[in-house]
Amino acid sequence: MIVIQNTIVSDDVRDEFFVCNLERCKGACCVEGDLGAPLEEAELKILEQEYENIKPFLTHAGRHAIEEQGLYVKDWEDDYSTTTIDNRECAYALYDERGILKCGIEQAYLAGATTFKKPISCHLYPIRISKYDEFDALNYDRWDICNPACAFGASLGVPVYKFLKEPLIRKYGPAWYGELVHEIENPKPATEA
Repeated sequence: MIVIQNTIVSDDVRDEFFVCNLERCKGACCVEGDLGAPLEEAELKILEQEYENIKPFLTHAGRHAIEEQGLYVKDWEDDYSTTTIDNRECAYALYDERGILKCGIEQAYLAGATTFKKPISCHLYPIRISKYDEFDALNYDRWDICNPACAFGASLGVPVYKFLKEPLIRKYGPAWYGELVHEIENPKPATEA
């Protein structure tokens, strides 16, 4: 494990390879799973403030699900996540002309309609954050639907921490990311026993 400030980072973030391969997976992470995307509490207010700007970029089914269930839902563990359509795809997702799921929030962001790029949990995937009182634990989430991304990342030689540079900086800042890179690329020699 790698300790950076108030975070503990799994060695897998250093050792595993990953580059999303949407041509192969078709954005399956926006459909598969028990819930929508995990949301941080600060993101709830952002969705409330920005929804009208994001709404035009969503599908009719997505807007309908949000009208019926709300902008987000609270699960059995008192955590928040994005609303889903019939307990399947995220209500904020949409299919492009190639049948690939994309984030409607991100499409609104790219069009200049909102300053909210997308939920940080989506941006950081395949890293999942577990929050504790004293620190955040950053773990690599293995999921078979991402096997094409693992193979693609390995073929390109891109480890998880490099693939996720932008969202890691978005979440923890450039100084934190610089420390992470330094720890990974300049490991301390093992002490002799």
